[in-house]
Order: sequence, then structure tokens, then C-alpha cells
Amino acid sequence: MFSLGSWLPALPGLAWGWALLDAFLQGLVGACAVSVLCSLLKVYLYIQCVNDPERREEQEGIRARRWVLEQLHLVVLTAVLALVGSRVAALVVLEFSLRAVSTLLSLGKGSHSSQFYLLCQYSLGCGVSCALGFLLEGAPHATCNLALAAGLAGLLATYARRLARHVCTLYELHSRAQYCGVCIFLLASGHGIPRLLRNASAVTFAVADLAAVALINRDFLSAAEAARFWTPLTICYTLLVVYMQGEEGSEPPPAGRAVYRTVLVRMGGLFILLLAVGRWTDLFHVLVSLLGELWCLLCAGGVTLEACRRQ
Repeated sequence: MFSLGSWLPALPGLAWGWALLDAFLQGLVGACAVSVLCSLLKVYLYIQCVNDPERREEQEGIRARRWVLEQLHLVVLTAVLALVGSRVAALVVLEFSLRAVSTLLSLGKGSHSSQFYLLCQYSLGCGVSCALGFLLEGAPHATCNLALAAGLAGLLATYARRLARHVCTLYELHSRAQYCGVCIFLLASGHGIPRLLRNASAVTFAVADLAAVALINRDFLSAAEAARFWTPLTICYTLLVVYMQGEEGSEPPPAGRAVYRTVLVRMGGLFILLLAVGRWTDLFHVLVSLLGELWCLLCAGGVTLEACRRQ
């Protein structure tokens, strides 16, 4: 099953080692995808703040973010995604996809699309991890493929962080002087970053949803057993979406409090559901997922949340 393992003698516990390595590599690719998303979102928000003199404080807040925190964010998120089981990761992806579709359908009612990208960070990481696990399941060179994917993802994340650092440091000067090709390109086409993120997210979650359904169904031996799981899951997710839409229609709380409450409601609903139809390990993975969601929001910072809310 594993490429490197097929070249080594069979030793007790060796399969566990390759499984842990695969989980780490999947988590790393997912974390790199989140890093690219955050970097491009930061570039877009910073450009918008530069173009609006009234948002000078937000501009300084985005520029003042510590780059060391981004490295720590990548490391912690990799560990969380590697620790979360495929079953809970698949459920997180399906729940977020359902709520995202509902939110996009109600954009005309005042939803904020930029804030969507902050809320989807952890779900995006779970989606990439699920998709990789499903696509490479049973592949003869799975570990090597994951290592290659991790290398490419790390390269993209590095260049995206460099772009964000360049923009936050020199965009304001270069856009006026017009002698930097990157800044001139962003000056002309920076407004298209949300469209790029939206299309990339749509493709990623479409593949991740298919992978999530397949990963969940592989644990069931019969259609009746699958129905006993999917029926309460569908009801729970539908009620959760209806509740969240009702909350959006009422008087909105402050931006920071709203996103944290959204995360708590989502993870709380999933925890209660798995109390009835899940395993004890699933409950532990839900708690880990809650930590991952909160960590992503904490790393985003209040300034970024406010900037997204104003878009």
C-alpha cells in the first residue's frame, strides 16, 4: 500500500509509522492551503484599505501582524489536521459546505463574502486532507505522492507569504511610483482576488464533499446501517442551517463575537450528533476540531475580522 514500506522488510508497527507519516503529510498540505488562502486574503484586504483613506487604522493593523505567528499557525494547524480523524474531518466538510451554499444563496440579504473566507479556514484544511486521503487510498506510491504534494503546497504557501509581505511593506510606495511589476499587476487586477478564492474554494469543496461521503460510507456494512447514520445527520445539519440563518436575520452582534459563536454552535451541534451515532474517538476529534477552528480565528485577529466585515 505504501511505496516506501514496500521496499523495506515487514516490521511490527511499521504500518503504523507510515500511516502517521501519511496523516502528517495530509495535514501539512491542508495547512499550506489555509496559509495560501490567508495570504491572498491579506493582500486583498490591504489593497482595499490603501485605496480607502478612512481605513488607515485597519491598514496599519494588517501590516503590523507578526510573521512569526504565521509560521506558528502553520505548525499548529498541521498538527491539528493530522490528529483529526477522517470521519470527523469529513463531517466538518459536509456541514460547512451545506452552510456555505445556504449563505451564498442569501448574499443579497447582507451576508459578507470576505468573512466567509475566514470562517472556512479549518474546513478548507479538512477538505484538502479528506480529498487527498480518498484519492490516494490504496495507491502503490501514496507516501511519495503525499510528499510531493506537501513540497508543492509548501512552495505555494511560501510564495504567497512573500507576496503578502511585499504588499504590506512596499505596495503603497510602488503603486504610486509604478515601477514594480507585481504591485502594478495588483493595482490593475487586485479586485479579482475574491473571485479567484471563490472559484478555488468551490472546486476544493466539491471534490472534498465527494471524498467525505465516500469516507463516511466505507464504515457501513449495509444500507440500513448507513440510513441510521445519515438520517439524524441530515436532520441535525438542516436544523443547524435554519438556526444560523435565523441568527443572521436578527440583530447582528459584534463581528468577533458572531464568528466565535458560529464556531461554537457548529461544533456543539456536531458533538451532540456524534453522542448519539458516533464513537468515543469521534467526540475527541470534535474537541480537537473546535480547538482548530478557534486557533484559526485567533490567528486571523480582530483587525482582519473587522476588515472583512466592512467589505
